[in-house]
Amino acid sequence: MSFKIGFFNGLNDKRVDEKEKLVLRIADFTLRSEGLERGELSIALVGDQDMQRLNRDYRGLNETTDVLSFPLGEEDFGEVIISWPRAREQAREFGHSLNRELGFLLVHGILHLLGYDHQKEEDREVMRNKEEEILSRLELEREDG
Repeated sequence: MSFKIGFFNGLNDKRVDEKEKLVLRIADFTLRSEGLERGELSIALVGDQDMQRLNRDYRGLNETTDVLSFPLGEEDFGEVIISWPRAREQAREFGHSLNRELGFLLVHGILHLLGYDHQKEEDREVMRNKEEEILSRLELEREDG
């Protein structure tokens, strides 16, 4: 029983390649902390143009977004797609590291695949608490101050 986690750099950007180990570690930790023992997860970092196209084609929203999750079934688990430009911009906007923002977006996407949601306030609080718990255990806390 094990995970197969794939990483795809949709930008051919060396800065994205440098994040592969971090992304794989976060994904593996998140899946294990949620009790999963096997499955396949694909993670892609893409540009805003690709993200806008995916958001339009699959959600009917013709705009970019920061993260999308696509469940693929029990064995295949799913796919998480993160906008590299949005992650960089949001890290600056929120005043924390790019690693923290990538971690947040990836954990957020994986939790969606596991059935977490944030449409209702009580569900949002549960999901946010789970995100912060996982990120804290990964030492990717917010850098407030």
